[in-house]
Amino acid sequence: MTASPRPSAIAGLAGRWIGLAPFVLFTGLFLILPTLHIVIGAFRGTDGEFTIQNILDLNTPTIRSAYWVSIKVSFLSALLGCLIGFAMAAAMVLGGVTRRIKGPLLTFSGVASNFAGVPLAFAFIATIGPAGLITAYLRTEFGINLRAYGWNLLSTWGLIVTYLFFQIPLMILIITPALEGLKREWREAAAILGATGAQYWRMVALPILFPAILGTMALLFANAFGAVATAIALTGPSLNIAPILLYAQIRGDVLGNPNLGYALAFGMIVITGLANAIYIVLRFRAERWLK
Repeated sequence: MTASPRPSAIAGLAGRWIGLAPFVLFTGLFLILPTLHIVIGAFRGTDGEFTIQNILDLNTPTIRSAYWVSIKVSFLSALLGCLIGFAMAAAMVLGGVTRRIKGPLLTFSGVASNFAGVPLAFAFIATIGPAGLITAYLRTEFGINLRAYGWNLLSTWGLIVTYLFFQIPLMILIITPALEGLKREWREAAAILGATGAQYWRMVALPILFPAILGTMALLFANAFGAVATAIALTGPSLNIAPILLYAQIRGDVLGNPNLGYALAFGMIVITGLANAIYIVLRFRAERWLK
């Protein structure tokens, strides 16, 4: 006969599941159910029947352009965020920075990585916007007109620069543990074998860190692609990107077909889902190397 579970074990298991209940409930109500509603709506016609016409209708110049601009903004902000964030994290971890600097930098990164939406847009408009503090100071004190040099905050590159405010700190937070996982013995072994610092990074460190860097870039891409509040508050309807087009559809300003709006949102889910899947796969690979 098999022994029945002890009451204490059953109580412990129940306690763990009860602790997870709020997370499961929150995820189901605000993530899984809305996603299912969007997916079903994307393949439903105005008469309620199954159709793929909504997906086919995404192949219009306006929607294609919105997706392309969104992908370009997300990719460039992710790439620049990775490069700048990696350099800062490497200087912090490997450059002998004291805890007095490292602690505040990580704390600021944790706050800045979640600072977005209307407050972030207002901060950039008030600082480097057409009538921003720095813009006006450069024009009055040095005669430098940023507008004359082609700078426009309310543009694609303006949005990319704004996104870097939370992309760089997020890169620092994610890549710092990977940099700290580089064992000193690897560098010492490379030095004993006659490798220079550049050779160590090219042949040892970067190949090990590459999955983590590439995975983080995929996460930053998804992070920027789904950002809607910052883009709307910064540029309004002047920039044609997928989140703004979707927001206009929700308000009923364009498209005029709710199911086409679901298809537009479904396309965004697919793109961000693929980016997050790449991040998860590469993160597991990076963790295996750094163990």
